[in-house]
Parts: sequence; structure tokens; C-alpha cells
Amino acid sequence: MDYLSKSDVVAQGIRELIHSGELAPGDLLRQRDLAKRFMVSPTPVREALRKLEAQGFIATELHRGAVVVRAEDARLFENFLIRANLESLAASLAAQKITPEDIEEITKIFDELGQLDPDDERRVTLNRRFHFRIYQAARSPTLLALLNLLWGALDGGPRVTRPREVSDQHHYALLQALRREDSNAAAEFTRLHIMDAANDIAIDEASEAKKEPVAAVLAHERSRSQASRPPRQAPGQALAWRERLR
Repeated sequence: MDYLSKSDVVAQGIRELIHSGELAPGDLLRQRDLAKRFMVSPTPVREALRKLEAQGFIATELHRGAVVVRAEDARLFENFLIRANLESLAASLAAQKITPEDIEEITKIFDELGQLDPDDERRVTLNRRFHFRIYQAARSPTLLALLNLLWGALDGGPRVTRPREVSDQHHYALLQALRREDSNAAAEFTRLHIMDAANDIAIDEASEAKKEPVAAVLAHERSRSQASRPPRQAPGQALAWRERLR
């Protein structure tokens, strides 16, 4: 088991509060209140806040202090853009180097994901295993290390609200591209999958000027992948396209 310092525990706790919505964008993070909540001294709280700021979860505002980043903050969205480029590269390399053993293991994880309920907490862990098993097939230690760093900045991976069936279809299309050793399709499906997740970032409705760049990027990403996007199917049809893998 990895050792967690007090600041790591505090940082993890604050991330969970942000993910759950208990801490909303713009909320002020008072060190004294956090120290009392997590039953630590102010020092690990300060260290935790520095880590979270480096990861893009919080920002230091003049005359206010540390606050939860607003959803339109560019750093979080840039994380998705960087991931989209690096992970699509990893998927492309994986398609070129994939082995039957790789396909067998990735398919097994895919099937396990399909058997879980949408709100099953194990989906988060299995989703990471699915993606990183693909990236391991790229056989690039440097690229894998960068992806681990990016996912770590999102506390183990992005939290998205799209329906499970949509994520499963993205995964299915990616797996099919890998089976065909189609590096271009694998890259495109991976890019689409990540940028769809970026669409779940809540944009401040009062800030249309901030919304436009995000919408423009998403529209561009979707247009690039439209030709190879898998058709959306009703939940009852999920088994049919999953069975085609066998």
C-alpha cells in the first residue's frame, strides 16, 4: 500500500468534496476550516492547497485566497485537450503493436464493464484499467508515464455524466479499431471519447463569451470524427453489438 502523507490525505479529501459538489466552483477554501474538518494542523492544509492548485482544482485569487476553480477555468479544459492528443497517440501506437494477448485482456475488461450497473463504483477502476491496458499495448514507457500524471491530476480519471451506453459504445468502437489494427480509427475514437467528456464540464451560463471557445473546440472535434462515430443505439440493443465481438 502506498504511503499517504497528511497533505495527500487532505488533498484527496478536498478533491472528493469538489467531485461530490459539496464544494462548488468559486467557493472559498479557508485553511482554518479545512484544518478543523480534517483534524490536522494548518501546514498540511497549505501543502494540499499548493498541490491542488498545481493540478488545476483550485486557484488563488487576489484579496480572497484559495477558491475552487470555476468551471470555465481554462486549465481544466486544457487537461482534456492534452489528454485527447496524448491518448489518441497512445491508441494509435497500440493499434500498430497490438497482440492477440492484448486484445484478449482488453476484451475481458470491456465485458466486465458491460456487466456493471451504471452507478456501480467499480466502473471507475475498470474504466481506468480498460484505457491503460490499451495504452500499455503502445509499449511506450514515457508516454504511459505522462498519461499516469494527467489522470492523477484528475484524481484517477475524469468524472463524466454521460449515459453508460454512450461510454460503452465508444469503448466498443475503440476495441473494434484495435482488432482491425486501424491506427487512424483508434486515434479518432479515443479523441472523440475524451472530448465528449470535456463537454460535461459545467460552463457558467452567464458567461457566453467563455462558452464560445469550448463549444467551438467540441464542434471541431466532433466534425473530425463524424465519419467514424459509432451509431447511437437504444440500451436494449447493447447486447447485440457487444456480441459481435465474440
